[in-house]
Amino acid sequence: MSERKVSVERKRYALPEPFVVLATQNPIEYQGTFPLPESQLDRFLMALELGYPDAAAERELLAGGDRRARIAELAPLADAPTLIEWQREAAALHVAPALLDYVQALLAASRGHQSGAGTADTGARRGLSPRAGLMLLNAARAWALVGGRPMVLPEDVQAVFPAVASHRLAGGARAGALTAQTLLRSVPLP
Repeated sequence: MSERKVSVERKRYALPEPFVVLATQNPIEYQGTFPLPESQLDRFLMALELGYPDAAAERELLAGGDRRARIAELAPLADAPTLIEWQREAAALHVAPALLDYVQALLAASRGHQSGAGTADTGARRGLSPRAGLMLLNAARAWALVGGRPMVLPEDVQAVFPAVASHRLAGGARAGALTAQTLLRSVPLP
């Protein structure tokens, strides 16, 4: 996907700008479900667990019939040029050197390296890659943009860190979410 092309029957097609890939994952406990290799997991920006709807939302879902038919009724909230402009705006947000130090400390702590406060024993068997750090900064920039800020704050990094890190840490998204929280607690704020 980073090539922005797909191949179908040996023919290559360019993907439009912007494009997004969404995937669903069955729990690993399901028969016939196998974990993705680390190299593939690292290419997903985030892993989000939606959980179950509350009783009222579930009732509305059950009474509403086929939801796929309602897709045609949805109005877009933004067009492609607007999304591209938002991406440019997010990429241009300021990230202070101290915040880069903080992101590096989170990455190092995930790998069991020494941080400023000592070794973080997170229980992670594998640490976060440099790609994870880049994705974390991209997501934090987007979070700051949505919050109307001209710069990325530590709170922006903390807000997106579990979703960006959990699937990249050993033990799957649920175990990774706990490890991500442990990492956030173990690394001091800048």
